[in-house]
Amino acid sequence: MTITTAAQAAYIVAALLFILALAGLSRHETARSGNTYGIAGMALALLATVGLAIDGAISGRNLALLLAATAVGAAIGLYRAARVEMTGMPELIALLHSFVGLAAVLVGWNGYLHVEAHLDGAEAALLKSQDMLGIHSAEVFIGVFIGAVTFTGSIVAYLKLSARIKSSPLTLPGKNLLNIGALVAFVLLTAWFVIDPQLWLLIVVTVIALALGWHLVASIGGGDMPVVVSMLNSYSGWAAAAAGFLLENDLLIVTGALVGSSGAYLSYIMCKAMNRSFLSVIAGGFGIEAPPSETTAHGEHREIDAEGAAELLDAADTVIITPGYGMAVAQAQHGVAELTRVLRERGVTVRFGIHPVAGRLPGHMNVLLAEARVPYDIVLEMDEINDDFAGTSVVLVIGANDTVNPAAMDDPASPIAGMPVLTVWEADQVIVFKRSMASGYAGVQNPLFFRDNTAMLFGDAKDRVEDILRAVSTLQPAR
Repeated sequence: MTITTAAQAAYIVAALLFILALAGLSRHETARSGNTYGIAGMALALLATVGLAIDGAISGRNLALLLAATAVGAAIGLYRAARVEMTGMPELIALLHSFVGLAAVLVGWNGYLHVEAHLDGAEAALLKSQDMLGIHSAEVFIGVFIGAVTFTGSIVAYLKLSARIKSSPLTLPGKNLLNIGALVAFVLLTAWFVIDPQLWLLIVVTVIALALGWHLVASIGGGDMPVVVSMLNSYSGWAAAAAGFLLENDLLIVTGALVGSSGAYLSYIMCKAMNRSFLSVIAGGFGIEAPPSETTAHGEHREIDAEGAAELLDAADTVIITPGYGMAVAQAQHGVAELTRVLRERGVTVRFGIHPVAGRLPGHMNVLLAEARVPYDIVLEMDEINDDFAGTSVVLVIGANDTVNPAAMDDPASPIAGMPVLTVWEADQVIVFKRSMASGYAGVQNPLFFRDNTAMLFGDAKDRVEDILRAVSTLQPAR
């Protein structure tokens, strides 16, 4: 069996492993095995690619450079993965998406420099003889455009998620016209480039795409960034597929299509859960359709201490915990898991309610709770648990804000108007863990904090949970 045949067989196996990885990652119970399948598939793909390079009579110097680049990339990846906190995972993923976009841009430019820049060369002559030169030019142009949009869009998402720039949406005059104009220019320039591939056309479309990617994500508010991360994941997949066409690599095309389609579908699901338009995500700026809501207080808030919270929890029949990004920041998930165990041992029914965009990454809260070994069967999605709040004794809102904001249902002028939320205020008592009365990531005041059945427990969530645990241990069981 030749190296080329073996590599193609390895690509098929790797593609199947990637499909198994996606299937495994769709459920908590199989997520670990799904991740393993993905790792195995990528390792096999890399080995097969190196094998193809060797079979293609790559020079010793270039092979050394290839192996060195692989080793450096692997070392950086392992270093970052081993040290990143779960709170930093969203921005790390956004940054990784930017690398995929940049790679697509470089592959596109490389394709141009090898073919279109030398129309009298052997490669261009071969493509002309097969009537494929126009297709190649289109692949170059489209690949560069998608990659550049992904690159700058991911950079802006990273900067917003890491709080290096403000999370508020950018509002330029005629922003929608700017986006539409950029897309129209791309279509026209693509047709021009296919007919007459000129260097200046590729430069122009690269600049337009970089600006469009920046503007698309900059125009979206912080409260909608989980959907943006998901959509950028889709963009990175299509960028990889475009690079696969240029490199004539079937596995890259298949993998890119898998990532692109699954990311788009996840974005669609999240948009439905947030009552947002899927098309408006692609257009950018969908988080600022409504005017800003007022941020003044809605009355006086009521405070509670850990001992008072412990007494309410111990006397409760049912408790629902709704976590948010604040729990991740405080690293309180292990304390929350222990509190759950203690309360269940004392006869309290405890469950978790997870909003589709809790945290700053799809599935963020689920991963944190799984890490703390919270049983999967008591972790429920919003649609599964929302009808149960009315019959719940106590709700603990730990670091969540926008996802439990009644303004989404009551205030048509709110930036989050129409977004489905966890209706925690329907419970008998609500205890909100928060550092201060500041607004959430979307910059919207939360009327929940001022309701008669809501009490605020201020301070670091991890410390307050541990205080409640100590207080509960001193109480005699209420039942």
